[in-house]
Amino acid sequence: MSGDDAQLDNHHHAPIVGYHRAPLSQKFGAPRQPNLVALTSVIEMLAPYDTPAAFVGLEAFSHIWISWQFHHNYIKKDNSANKNADTTKTTGFRPQVRPPRLGGNQKIGVFASRSMYRPSALGLSVVKLERVEVIQGRAFLIISGADMIDGTPIIDIKPYVAYSDALVEAESGFAPTAPTLLAVTMTEPAYEQFVALANTGQLINNEKAINIEQDTVTTLMHQMQSQLLPSDIDIIKALIAQDPRPAYRRTQINMPFTMRYKSVDVSFQLIAGDELQITAVVEVI
Repeated sequence: MSGDDAQLDNHHHAPIVGYHRAPLSQKFGAPRQPNLVALTSVIEMLAPYDTPAAFVGLEAFSHIWISWQFHHNYIKKDNSANKNADTTKTTGFRPQVRPPRLGGNQKIGVFASRSMYRPSALGLSVVKLERVEVIQGRAFLIISGADMIDGTPIIDIKPYVAYSDALVEAESGFAPTAPTLLAVTMTEPAYEQFVALANTGQLINNEKAINIEQDTVTTLMHQMQSQLLPSDIDIIKALIAQDPRPAYRRTQINMPFTMRYKSVDVSFQLIAGDELQITAVVEVI
């Protein structure tokens, strides 16, 4: 068997069936696990997988499994011919990782973690299926609780079956319970910035609805990815309460961080041992 044949035997090629459309376009701020934040998003199916016939019966299930790809991973590969080179450099394989849950310092095996740096670069999440929406003959899945960002390639979708998938006696290793949430407050200037931008977004959207015939697909994507709504303030606070900061910076008082949400950059910082404060909400130009 040639080297090329062996390489083909060691790989499986799966089609991309759709893309995730969401308010979060960057990894920073995204929930580290599914169902920690009730963030609404959309799976836009691609042809031919977007036919409504493929989803008949799915709405009888409250939750679904999603296989997806970590598309923001950029592992530099060293093409050196040195056979003794570090396998991390030559293959991109990292045998050990530092989970944030363990403080970002302790190493464990990659297969004992849910790290994004996996040999397959594949993720697996259970999310709530809000509804299947058919627009212009195409199927869209409205979901909530995803830990994926905007543009994430979707590999497969399957129904979640409680009697076999929910194992109440399962042990969860170093993550036996959900992470502790931090308190999140907001300065008055930041709140005023948010309200002004949310109201502006509402006015622009209303003008479009009056003056032009809107493409319903475009409207759906705009609502999920760009249009800032008054209700988004609760989602923003819930995302920040998860504390997306790197583990080694979690004790640094007044160190600013910025999370991009839809069309705004939200700046926040630690002002006390367990309180994060939003200090600015600025429109992305």
